[in-house]
Amino acid sequence: MKYQGSCHCGRIAFEVEGEIHGAMACNCSICQRKGSLMWFVPHDKLVLKTPPEDMSTYLFNKHVISHRFCPVCGIHPFGEGTDPKGNKMAAINIRCVEGIDLEKVPVQHFDGRSK
Repeated sequence: MKYQGSCHCGRIAFEVEGEIHGAMACNCSICQRKGSLMWFVPHDKLVLKTPPEDMSTYLFNKHVISHRFCPVCGIHPFGEGTDPKGNKMAAINIRCVEGIDLEKVPVQHFDGRSK
């Protein structure tokens, strides 16, 4: 299935393809504050409708995840990084995806604070 997503003001827009079988909520210092529900997809399933220079990036801790956010409205629609096998991945914040009933998405809790 193909989904449309964006930040609040629409400056960052994207399409992503796949099936949402669940999402992850992490309690690390940044995820807890953002409140993201992340759906991990291979990076090639993410199609940006916005030029990368229109996005801001936040790196912290080990600088391995690029947390993308809108410099206008501040919303974090996705992050980019690699999985443990070295494959490029995108972590889509499903709160920024249109047409999803969040109550029906199973959420796995991850203890990122301890990692």
